[in-house]
Amino acid sequence: MKRRNFLEAAGLAAAASTIGKPAIAQPTPEIKWRLTSSFPKSLDTLYGVGEIFAKAVAEATDNKFQIQTFAAGEIVPALNAADAVSNGTVEMCHTGSYYYIGKDPTFALGTAVPFGPNARMYNAWWFFGGGRELLNDFYKKFNLYAIVANNTGCQMGGWFRKEIREVSDLKGLKFRIGGFAGTVLARLGVIAQQIAAGDIYPALEKGTIDAAEWVGPYDDEKLGFHKIAPYYYYPGWWEGQATGHYFINLDKWNSLTPTYHSILRNAASVSNEWSLAKYDAVNPAALRRLLAGGTQLRAFSPEIMDACLKAALEVYAELSAKNPDFKKVWESMLAFRNEQYFWWQVAEYSYDTYMIRSRSRT
Repeated sequence: MKRRNFLEAAGLAAAASTIGKPAIAQPTPEIKWRLTSSFPKSLDTLYGVGEIFAKAVAEATDNKFQIQTFAAGEIVPALNAADAVSNGTVEMCHTGSYYYIGKDPTFALGTAVPFGPNARMYNAWWFFGGGRELLNDFYKKFNLYAIVANNTGCQMGGWFRKEIREVSDLKGLKFRIGGFAGTVLARLGVIAQQIAAGDIYPALEKGTIDAAEWVGPYDDEKLGFHKIAPYYYYPGWWEGQATGHYFINLDKWNSLTPTYHSILRNAASVSNEWSLAKYDAVNPAALRRLLAGGTQLRAFSPEIMDACLKAALEVYAELSAKNPDFKKVWESMLAFRNEQYFWWQVAEYSYDTYMIRSRSRT
């Protein structure tokens, strides 16, 4: 065989041995994680979010990735869920970011802040406005990676033993209220207390607190606040939406394959969609039941709303001046919210306002 023909034949043989064999699929690792929730099982929607998520992950992986969910208190207390993830006690949790403002007020921006965006605006900001990148850059300082888990939509303003007619009625009020809103209301004389869901009713019953807010009619009815405090106020201006997150231990997240990253994100989208749809479906009937049972619905007066907005803007300005992380995330969210309202006032708000007025005719 001539040298040239020999080299060509050898080259073809080598190529055949390199690309002729089919690719061998990499095995999908079997993984078992624990998820601790900040919510009790009695709150079937909030606790159920984690169950919906775990089921979606298991189904997408033929049960190779299993996540066992635990209610608040079964592994750690409700408000220690993120700490358990940071230190590696569990791989992940479902919680509200704003429960951890004691570490840094920037945590509040993950869940809800007074006069912030509504649910659809928050989702748009998270996925398309840089919110996911900004907050995960912040969360990594605490060994956490966040994925949006759920949204409650706009919340109610809470249950009060007495009517709140004027701004002065807030002074000295012992109010169970979560996260950042307590900092704002403290400027108006409110004594804010952050209490986990399961402990609110006894605190209200014993008079340890004068008022309490949680989410909205469906959950509030389950917690029984209407049995103690007759006045139900709206809107919950501190939570025009409230986003929950799955916090995942950053090292555990980084150890996953890109396939598992995708599966977890997709499963979280399922629980996020499910939670908001569930609340939208069940809140109207729950509110009607509460009103039929004697609950007295009240709106916060324009004067109270204006005073709260003024106090909130003061807090934002002060925090932004001394906390670069807070300033960066808040300014991004604020600019996005304002641009969204430019659009909403043209289409969404105009349509909804007309339809609300026209309900009796359709």
